[in-house]
Amino acid sequence: MTLDEDLEDAAVAGPGHPGLRRARAWLSRACEPGTIDFWRYVDGLGPVEAVRRLRAGRAPERLRALVGARAGTDHSLEDLRRAERCGARLVVPEDDEWPAFPLHALTLATAEEPDDHRHQSQRTSALVPPVALWVRGGPRLDELVDRSVAIVGSRASSAYGEHVAAELGHQLGERGWTVVSGGAYGIDAAAHRGALAAEAPTVAVLACGVDRPYPAGNGALLNRVADAGLLVSEWPPGAAPHQHRFLVRNRLIAGLTRGTVIVEAAARSGATATAKRAAKLGRRVMVVPGPVTSAMSVGCHELLREESADGQSVARLVASAAHVLEEVGAVGADLAEPSPRPTGPRDGLSDLAVRVLDACPVRIGVGPERLAAVAGCEVLEVLRVLPALELAELVQWTGSGWRLAPPPKGGGGRGAAA
Repeated sequence: MTLDEDLEDAAVAGPGHPGLRRARAWLSRACEPGTIDFWRYVDGLGPVEAVRRLRAGRAPERLRALVGARAGTDHSLEDLRRAERCGARLVVPEDDEWPAFPLHALTLATAEEPDDHRHQSQRTSALVPPVALWVRGGPRLDELVDRSVAIVGSRASSAYGEHVAAELGHQLGERGWTVVSGGAYGIDAAAHRGALAAEAPTVAVLACGVDRPYPAGNGALLNRVADAGLLVSEWPPGAAPHQHRFLVRNRLIAGLTRGTVIVEAAARSGATATAKRAAKLGRRVMVVPGPVTSAMSVGCHELLREESADGQSVARLVASAAHVLEEVGAVGADLAEPSPRPTGPRDGLSDLAVRVLDACPVRIGVGPERLAAVAGCEVLEVLRVLPALELAELVQWTGSGWRLAPPPKGGGGRGAAA
């Protein structure tokens, strides 16, 4: 059956007809994602009627110009069959699997765009919902992104950055959270590997077809991602990874997740662009700091310094998965524990006990009168705290006076704590 015949039947039969999915497949190839007017046209008329008018030349002139020569071609069945061969499927807004809740923020952002296309955001930065998503892998898309965090960063990453990204991916995976990234070299790949090492699913949002993982050097990794989690793309199978598509793809990474963590990013970086899109969508933006001498952390530090229009910080500093979950988790349920502090025998001593302890000599013993003079207190007060200090093995009686107790063998104890 031709596409036009299928669409005609779908227009009569309603939402359950297979022609609707075929219409969405055609739309995913007809116009580049991120185009505001195109999405509005499809959303207003519905996918079946929008395709019928575009193919018949009855759409407004601007819409016909956006589609161009693609209006007369049809690869929808071929794309659907190609997806099936590689274990992929087309997820559309009419499906139960569609991640409607996280993508609703993109719908709200599109509603705020002006009607005049000359004043709209550029396609590479516009926050526009997808018309459909090609998904490769077994799990349901909506379930995986329900509790998800994006971890993105530089392709030219340092060993420090890759270590941190992998640790975050592993720790988040252990806690039942899905790591979403872009499948690129560097930080993205490290985050995916960390999640996979925790035997947790992870999602890679691609700027090409899900049947041709890019970059090729990450082919084995992306195949592992597809086995354990999902590969997701707005572009149909076989689509090439053109440079402009990476910028468009970033809004999905930001939109599908509850927050975005930037591990390493240069002054001009796609990762910082993803972070700014996340902030515009009302998502949490988190930054892992790096050495101030590292060019790979300049973008991170600038995000930490940046303030929103209401004077609030755009990003929060995080150093662990616990910090990340405190930002994106349930209120009051995912609070990070305070960082552990080394303890010593001096901890908890009163001010008087500390002064008496500091007054004790190292080698020779002295009497309580001498200790009182040095500590600046009464002799009775010295006599009151000395027994407790002796029990704590901080001071010792020499037979003629009091002195500091020598540190235990091994270098720990009082000497280390003092």
